[in-house]
Amino acid sequence: MTTYSPVTTGRASEPPPRPAPTPAPRGIRAVARRGLERVTVGAVAPYQAAVVRIGFAFTWLVLLLREWVYRNELFGTDSAWSWGMAQEWNTTTHAFSVLMWNDGRLWFEIVYVAAIAAAVMMLLGWRTRTASLLFMLGVLALQNRSPFVGNGGDNVVHVMAIYLVLTRCGRVWSLDARRAARALKAGRSEGRDTTGIALWACGTAVLAVVTALGLLSAGWALLLWGFVLAQSAWWLVRRYAPGEPRTVMDMVGNVVHAGAMFVIAAQVCLIYAASGWYKIQGSFWQDGTALHYVLHLGNVTPWPALSHAVASSGVIVLLLTYGTVIVEVAFPFTLFNSRLRTVMVLIMMSMHAGIGILLGLPYFALAMVAADMLFLPTALLRRLGDGVTRVVRARPGRPARTPPRPGPDR
Repeated sequence: MTTYSPVTTGRASEPPPRPAPTPAPRGIRAVARRGLERVTVGAVAPYQAAVVRIGFAFTWLVLLLREWVYRNELFGTDSAWSWGMAQEWNTTTHAFSVLMWNDGRLWFEIVYVAAIAAAVMMLLGWRTRTASLLFMLGVLALQNRSPFVGNGGDNVVHVMAIYLVLTRCGRVWSLDARRAARALKAGRSEGRDTTGIALWACGTAVLAVVTALGLLSAGWALLLWGFVLAQSAWWLVRRYAPGEPRTVMDMVGNVVHAGAMFVIAAQVCLIYAASGWYKIQGSFWQDGTALHYVLHLGNVTPWPALSHAVASSGVIVLLLTYGTVIVEVAFPFTLFNSRLRTVMVLIMMSMHAGIGILLGLPYFALAMVAADMLFLPTALLRRLGDGVTRVVRARPGRPARTPPRPGPDR
């Protein structure tokens, strides 16, 4: 029998050639694939979401505590905007406020205190999913009760409170994240979370009562019951189907979170773009004298001497007037470059700090600074968080301990 060699040329046998490596996918499909992975694998921009949550909760909490003495005159039974006027206004505009359920003083006090408690929960990130919904209801309750006592900052808080319900803003810098990290370190699951279940059970019971009494419109009843059903479905899947169903629901939650973060960013850009383009149409902004007149308004200048000193310099007024218009119009177009974006955000934050001091609008300034921080890079936010942690944990005579840095963003 003749044996044939696989090599007939007389040379030593060679391994078969390796297949050529598959080139990396390019084009629109590759970009779409990477984008889909980015928004489904984990919550995008968790630090930015956390700083927005903290910023707006702090702004709203400061406002409620500052106006505690005047709460009844602003939002309660002694308000110039009477309960009947508010009811007619909300019926016309289809706005929602739990204060429209009853015109008594006791109900108003309960809602006001509950709004403060929800703001504290949101600020600390304690049961953030529940806190975000309660925070939204508290903001809508008071602002829709007296819609003409606020300013632009209140309107920003109003809008962002709705968007925050759809975000996973408690993944970092929250008591929820701390509890999850401790459970992971101990090698155990987070458990049943009896407190969270009790909160949702109480809320569902209240919702059932007000729905039965006909206090909710069809739209708001559908929306609130939708939140309850979604949370119940997530709990059931997490409890009894921890495999693929949980993975799918987690991906859906990440997509909703990413969409809400995009809408928040678009809302901030829209605020600046609209403000800048409307200013351009004004003759005073065109000739560079607008801030001169603004700084001489008595009802928005808490320190007249300081405001008049700034307004006395024509060069400063001209630079500030034109500079305000330029940065507001240019802001959306600078977001595509990371370095330029960071510089522009710091400029906008400085501008709002000046507005808060010179024009006596601290809540507006705080709200816009919180919105601006959405565009800060993650590395900078981590350094700021580490610095705050070192200050809080510092002890006299003991060196500050640097906390472990969290894992990379997904």
